[in-house]
Amino acid sequence: MRGSSAKSLDATLDAVSAVPGPSAAEVGAELFGVVEALDTAVAARRLLTDPSIEAGGKRSLVAGIFGGKVSAATTSVIDAAVSGRWAAGRDLTDGLEIAGVAAFTRSADAAGQGDVLENELFEAGRVIHESAELRQVVADRTVPAAAKATLIRDVFGGKVSEATLALLTQASVARTGSFEKVLDAFSRQVASREDRLIAVARVAYELDETERERLTSALSARYGRSIQLNTVVDPSVIGGIAVSVGDEVVDATMSTRLEAARRRIAG
Repeated sequence: MRGSSAKSLDATLDAVSAVPGPSAAEVGAELFGVVEALDTAVAARRLLTDPSIEAGGKRSLVAGIFGGKVSAATTSVIDAAVSGRWAAGRDLTDGLEIAGVAAFTRSADAAGQGDVLENELFEAGRVIHESAELRQVVADRTVPAAAKATLIRDVFGGKVSEATLALLTQASVARTGSFEKVLDAFSRQVASREDRLIAVARVAYELDETERERLTSALSARYGRSIQLNTVVDPSVIGGIAVSVGDEVVDATMSTRLEAARRRIAG
């Protein structure tokens, strides 16, 4: 987000930061529910982002729509959001979704499970990506959100935290892009709480602890940031390593070098 929407998002996230950690998960779940409601209430969304309406009037509208349906902590976050200026109605709901992710992240951190949330999101995303049937369902926009939520809980329930289940379920709604794109954005947001970047390394075999530390240190030095390293064992790599950090990909695999050599020989 840019301009006024970026400033409004910052104010909304500040409100999330004021929520006590133990109750932050409830706020996150309620914010996702608010996003769902406002996505279908176009008229209300327009009023809540109308710059000609004073903040007090917008907060009164929020009370009329959500009063008694969400907690006081969630109301404080929504009030902070509608008190800002958003470039578009969609930016408001996108901002509230980001705030929901921030709330679940805050809850996980308060419980000492922040790193667990990062790792579970990556591993669950990989499971879904590697299952054609599962990937097809979560990516299908014609499948009702409730059906996707049930499927995700059936597959991952009891295996990952409730926070991870909530973020996987919200990502499956695919409000701002494909499931994988949204999940990646959520994962980056979770990692950024400690100013970290996520690096995904494709390797031919599982790295041992020394190799992981060496690679993590090299990437940290290159990007000047702490690195959350996730690895994917891919037999097609043959040798070497391919690392992606954000949109940047460094491919030093043997398979890539052999293909390049083949192309040169073929002219």
